[in-house]
Amino acid sequence: MRKPPTELTSRKKAAIILAVLGADVSAAVLKHLTEEQVEILTLEVARLDKVTPELKQQVVHEFHEMAQAQDFIAEGGVDHARKVLEKAFGDEQADLMIRKVVNAMQIVPFEFLKRTDPMQLLSFIQDEHPQTIALILAWMPINQAAMILTKLPQELRGDVAERIAAMEQTPPEVIRRVETVLEKKMSAILSQEMSKAGGPKALVDLLNRVDRQTERLILESLSENNPEMADSVKNMMFVFEDIVQLEDRAVQSIMKEVDVKDLATALKGVGAEVQDKIFRNMSERAVGMLKEDMEYMGPVKLRLVEEAQQKVVAAIRRLEESGDISIGRGEEDVLV
Repeated sequence: MRKPPTELTSRKKAAIILAVLGADVSAAVLKHLTEEQVEILTLEVARLDKVTPELKQQVVHEFHEMAQAQDFIAEGGVDHARKVLEKAFGDEQADLMIRKVVNAMQIVPFEFLKRTDPMQLLSFIQDEHPQTIALILAWMPINQAAMILTKLPQELRGDVAERIAAMEQTPPEVIRRVETVLEKKMSAILSQEMSKAGGPKALVDLLNRVDRQTERLILESLSENNPEMADSVKNMMFVFEDIVQLEDRAVQSIMKEVDVKDLATALKGVGAEVQDKIFRNMSERAVGMLKEDMEYMGPVKLRLVEEAQQKVVAAIRRLEESGDISIGRGEEDVLV
């Protein structure tokens, strides 16, 4: 005789539900699960013997009740769900449904924290009540919890550890309430951090990676709408014409990284000051060949000139990132 559905494991019940749904719908459901969950469920499905119609009906009925209860909990919390279910099914059945859902809800409490950097989480929770910290650490992966516990202030560490040791069963409603509040607070903090990631420097980094025409259009638009911000961005940017501000040694390093044809194209249409800066840092023979290339190519489309200049600037930025040159604007090295 088969076990009633109340004695079946959650995995076995889930496998029965998948079998009832059929291959197409089950495949769509599995797409939303992790690889580990998919592996566990497919193994359970493979282990299923013939399931009687009565057992299928009982499991599906239980699933439907839990889905209803879950919806009511999501709408207004456990208390709201209990009141609605009591009216619909009576006190005893409502209490049974609530306990099943709440027990299922506490399988992975604080799941969102498991993807959070432990040091970031530490800075966030260390001002919480010691009991709240203890509850969080008790449900976290042991390695993360240990790291956070060791980094807590000394006067707080012992208190939290004692509370973890003394902790018994915590009502699911309490866990869910703490989890919800904490998740909202974390979301607010992360949103603030994301907003701080913007600013002129972020725009400069972005403009450094777009083509010259796009860069010019954005700066022109910014100059019209916010001249002060445009000046701030321009002062932080490095454009091709800024080569004149570099030290000769830096220009010489750049010349070794740049294709001669790109350099010849990039110099078309720029002022004499920029050209002279380049020529002064090349051998006479190299300058002669470069000038010949510039004359030979004749008129060049502005788009091609800007693309070539962008390649040169990209080479300059690579050299700066590697520490071979410095392109700081408006700054002078102080000698001591």
